[in-house]
Amino acid sequence: MEEAVVLYPSPAIGHLISMVELGKLLLSHRPSLSIHVLITSQAYNAGSTTSYIASVSTARPSIAFHHLPPTSLPPDFSTTSPHHETLALELLRLNNPNVHAALTSISKNHIVHGLIIDFFCASALSVARELSIPCYYFFTSGASVLTAFLYFPTLHKLYTKSFKDLNAVLHVPGTPPLPSSDVAKPIQDRNDRAYELFLESSKNMATSAGIIINTFEKLEPRAVRAIRDGECVPDGPTPPLYCIGPLITSGEGKKEGSGTGKSDCLTWLDSQPKGSIVFLCFGSLGVFSVEQLKEIATGLERSGQRFLWVVRNPPHDADQKTATSAMPDPELSSLLPEGFLERTGERGLVVKTWAPQVEVLSHSSVGGFVTHCGWNSVLEAVCAGVPMVAWPLYAEQRQNKGLMVEEIKIALPVNESESGLVNSEEVEKRVRELMESEEGEIIRERVKSLKEEAKAALSPGGSSSVELSNVVESWKRE
Repeated sequence: MEEAVVLYPSPAIGHLISMVELGKLLLSHRPSLSIHVLITSQAYNAGSTTSYIASVSTARPSIAFHHLPPTSLPPDFSTTSPHHETLALELLRLNNPNVHAALTSISKNHIVHGLIIDFFCASALSVARELSIPCYYFFTSGASVLTAFLYFPTLHKLYTKSFKDLNAVLHVPGTPPLPSSDVAKPIQDRNDRAYELFLESSKNMATSAGIIINTFEKLEPRAVRAIRDGECVPDGPTPPLYCIGPLITSGEGKKEGSGTGKSDCLTWLDSQPKGSIVFLCFGSLGVFSVEQLKEIATGLERSGQRFLWVVRNPPHDADQKTATSAMPDPELSSLLPEGFLERTGERGLVVKTWAPQVEVLSHSSVGGFVTHCGWNSVLEAVCAGVPMVAWPLYAEQRQNKGLMVEEIKIALPVNESESGLVNSEEVEKRVRELMESEEGEIIRERVKSLKEEAKAALSPGGSSSVELSNVVESWKRE
């Protein structure tokens, strides 16, 4: 029978892309495999995946997508948790019967070597056990976040207060000191349902067949060592850790309706001086209030720097940092300061909603990146050798900022006011620093060095290449 591996990502586009890239990498090491990706219902609108799936299906026939039957939360479902992650986790728990049916069906004609899940799908571990299929976690954030995730049950025992009430610095093995206020919002309150579900996922992870992670050893050596030495799971064994990154998108799949031609912003970049452009982009979900958009615009204008800025429509709630529903393209003239587009037209370009980030970062005219610190974006910048300004918005991004600024030293920090607003003076200061100062130049050289380390890790005989081979070889020994 044909050999297969089943991938089960949470349905958000960022998670799906990372998991598909893992599938491609597995195929490059073992072309005889067939890759099966389980697609499930979204608890909220985290971006359309239709065109991406169609594009990959056409380009990669060995990757099959299985759309599971629709699942929805029961009509009487209610939760006091304010976090959209809670809905996602609850919905994925209800999906277990569909996962069981899909695995049983695939197993009829294939030898299934493993089910690879992301941490939102932890409830599927029990399904894999029931079917005697090894279950691996694919961790799409970095090793420093993984240390905290594995150490979460220990922190739960150490403290009786919620992280939001601690006002303390958490000491997690292998990572910079973590202010309790920088812990991801869904686990700030120990009485929140999201906290309970993430704690369960962390405990499950420690019992998995292995953890495959999108990083490379030279990027986060201290965190990788702490995990492998068992410091993060002090009361039990730690599963094998496989660092197989950096995995970044190969460019298959585009924004809905973006067409197949060269993006206008790439054509614009062709006309700009080498290394002169600051690129501002905040991920597939990041959004800002109208007030914050105006502050960014004012700061960019005062900085005098050339820029490419991706702007999305602001949320209805000014405090919201993530888009949880589809939004129309923004009306720029009403969102940005009067005359801004005209005054900056010769040195700046504002793009609505989306830009091809990997291609933009790889363009020779781009010399800096203001980012929300999502791990995919961080890796893409490292692989392009582009220094960053770290502006975290949600999820684990505050912890990523600490790593990027304090430990790896590939970014300058953005400092926000108590209200969460970043004023125009701070935007101007950090953009200038990145592009003009000695500190910016030190960061630039550091990122360029890591770009070469990333290439080496992925090359034949490199650390990440060897570790991927170790995963595949373990299946041969079964």
